[in-house]
Amino acid sequence: MKLRLLAVALSAGLIGATIPAPARANDELGGGHKIKHVLLISVDGLHALDVARYVESHPNSALAELSGHGITYSNARTPGNSDSFPGLLALVTGGSPISHGLFYDVSYNRGIFDPTNTTCSGQPGNIQVFDESIDKYTGNPPVSLNVIDPTALPRHINAQGQCVPLYPHDAIKSNTIFEVVKAQGGHTAWADKHPAYDLVNGPSGKGVDDLYTPEVTNVGGLDNTVSVVCTVNNDALKVQGILNEIKGLNHDGAPGPGVPALFGMNFQAVSVGQKLEKDNSDGSCLADTLFNGQPGGYTDGAGTPTAVLAYGLQKTDAALGSMILALKAQRIYDSTLFIVSAKHGQSPINPVKTNKPGHFADLVAALAIKQGATADPGVVATANANNCRTGPCGFVQDDDIALIWLQDQTQTAAVASYLNANAGALFIDEVMAGAEINLKFNSPLTDNTTPDLLVQPIYGTIYTGSSKKNAEHGGFSFGDTNVGLIVSNPDLHSRVVKTPVATSQVAASILKALGIDRSELQSVRQEGTQVLPFLF
Repeated sequence: MKLRLLAVALSAGLIGATIPAPARANDELGGGHKIKHVLLISVDGLHALDVARYVESHPNSALAELSGHGITYSNARTPGNSDSFPGLLALVTGGSPISHGLFYDVSYNRGIFDPTNTTCSGQPGNIQVFDESIDKYTGNPPVSLNVIDPTALPRHINAQGQCVPLYPHDAIKSNTIFEVVKAQGGHTAWADKHPAYDLVNGPSGKGVDDLYTPEVTNVGGLDNTVSVVCTVNNDALKVQGILNEIKGLNHDGAPGPGVPALFGMNFQAVSVGQKLEKDNSDGSCLADTLFNGQPGGYTDGAGTPTAVLAYGLQKTDAALGSMILALKAQRIYDSTLFIVSAKHGQSPINPVKTNKPGHFADLVAALAIKQGATADPGVVATANANNCRTGPCGFVQDDDIALIWLQDQTQTAAVASYLNANAGALFIDEVMAGAEINLKFNSPLTDNTTPDLLVQPIYGTIYTGSSKKNAEHGGFSFGDTNVGLIVSNPDLHSRVVKTPVATSQVAASILKALGIDRSELQSVRQEGTQVLPFLF
């Protein structure tokens, strides 16, 4: 940990890229203090616009304090598609699906087998499920034990030729910052919303010393995300874990090895507050007596939050404030780099743009019936992928994007042709396939996880018929990918950087802050990821 952050004075040629504050030339961050700890916070759904509005309207908030001695990157974007898995992996690997290989938590992999295929026999290819359904459960109604059930995992043939469960960390093709920091002797910790976030352990399976994953969505039981209040309560479990770790304990309060060199957590309350069409619509969150039936999201295109979303923002900010106070109480605030960002944004912001026409493959099927085109090769290939439940027959995943893995990849051009010809009726903005998808990702002909087609809908369209949500993420839109990013330490001067950056640069910057070569990350080497500008 020999490197120190530098608060670099703005040169005259860079003024146009930032909103500058007075700066001291070549002033070392911390006045001689080394960065010994990095606290990384992901607030799902947090837009750059949310940060700007909240800081302006809440000058005494935690976000205002962090931005008051930090760099706010107002033009930060998530790389690749904006689902939670690739969004978090950008922050912790320094890369995109090009290098780490994951597109969605529920996706498809041409090299794996169904959980019941314990001998890995037959042709490989299966849906790759890494969500709340892979937990171990107990009781009635079911409650997650917050651990993974290996019998629920897909199978794969490992390097030793054995047919074994494929854990989320096994599916990653590149290492994580937790593995790198741990290899340098640092203690690591992370907290997230599902046991499936075992993925942060990286390919070694051992990157995080203290992993805490209180399930937010119990299959067949309480789904905290029906209510912003229940979601805040679930977030509070992880916040308490962070506060314990700041005291040098483990997340559960048991004696620990000291404050982690690298630790952090994910918040869900803002994301849930953005999505909910009606808070606690089924009444299952007994703790919620505040917002029953009230709408979530924004009231207008300017990003004015509803009462439901405002509550999620306020409670998240209060939690950040408790972390700041705890760091100060332990006298390590000056030696901690505090980073707030997001796995993904959410769209649309403007509620009048929300369009929920139904699931993508259902729209294709209904249109084909109307046209008398049910025998069209593109329609047939899409239907085959959508109707697949197990085995090497493809998959269709959708949110405010549609990802299509085909059973027969020779039909890619036929599917693209049909979709492009009917883009208006299917609410499509762009179809990526063939040469176009190869320009952005690894070829689906040589990479087992790359979709054959990616469909970006018209902004505001969510491929769902759900009455529970009015916003979603996963796509490439500005609302999905433009996220908040603050990098803060008491010896940094406040400034807003408008230069475009990627959230994958956070990982490279964390390593440099801790005095570790960023090239220790495989994704950084493969994708050429740089550190964030104006920080060092």
